[in-house]
Amino acid sequence: MNLILPRSWFHISIVTAILAAVLLLTLALGISMGSSQMDIQPFIRTLMGGEGADLTLHAIIWKIRFPRVLMAAMVGATLSLGGLVFQALLRNPLAEPYILGISGGAAIGGIIGILLNLSRFPGVCATAFTGSMATLFLVVVISSGRAMLAKDSILLSGVILNAFCSAVITFLVSLVQDSKLHTIIFWLMGDLSQSDLRHVGYLAIVLLPCFLLVFCMSHIMNLLLMGKNLAHSMGVRVKVSSLILVIVTSFMVSVTVSYCGLIGFVGLVMPHLLRMMLGPDHRILVPACILGGGAYMVLCDLLARTLPQSGEIPTGVITAMIGAPLFIYLLKRSNP
Repeated sequence: MNLILPRSWFHISIVTAILAAVLLLTLALGISMGSSQMDIQPFIRTLMGGEGADLTLHAIIWKIRFPRVLMAAMVGATLSLGGLVFQALLRNPLAEPYILGISGGAAIGGIIGILLNLSRFPGVCATAFTGSMATLFLVVVISSGRAMLAKDSILLSGVILNAFCSAVITFLVSLVQDSKLHTIIFWLMGDLSQSDLRHVGYLAIVLLPCFLLVFCMSHIMNLLLMGKNLAHSMGVRVKVSSLILVIVTSFMVSVTVSYCGLIGFVGLVMPHLLRMMLGPDHRILVPACILGGGAYMVLCDLLARTLPQSGEIPTGVITAMIGAPLFIYLLKRSNP
């Protein structure tokens, strides 16, 4: 049973405001908690920039934690929104960039960019996008080149390509013999520890227009969800709209992968959870996935930083531990 039926802009605004408040709360938790324990009074004084602010705490809060939680929020928003788009296009709740191999292809391109000593932006981002588009092309070819909405064949092809991408990634890592090896391996497991405000700014410039474009096409996704024939009869240019959504989504995912590595199952967990709560209307699901996915990733990253007694766990490990059992559950439920 749906908790909220988004039939008007009023409902969309209410749900968006609630999830925005949840995101702000998780951002506050992400800034205030971590491996370095802080007393509440010095923390508040440092956060507000008052007299007697501790310079060490100031560096921890504003140079380490603040950029990291912002990065986590944008990565979570991107991966969650990417899963929503692919699930709408394929009409399959199991579809998401990681399972379809899009993230794996972007990771291959990203590793190649790192090995070529390219800059993170735009060099590694460009090679990651090229890798994701090459993987997407192979997925379509393997699935007999049929329409993008042929859900079962594309999903199976994506799973096969994802396994192949994992093999290629392992091969590329085996070729690395220098100090880049540790960086690449940790990056592949989903690493947010290298975040800084400059990278956050680059991501925001690239991702925010993509978020806006997907939201503008949310009504089209509603029609595509009902089938391409019906969508065509309603005036939707199915092939053009599908191509735009696929390219924009692949670009968003590849950019996040180039910065943070492989973080899986976020695009599976959040769209499924929010769809159960809010219903199938993409006019509400798009902003809900952006805000809810961001909050979810901030919490996962917080767990990655606080669970170990020393050091940290790659964030991708936490998302996989949550998402993999859910994927098995959905797979069993979809094949009774």
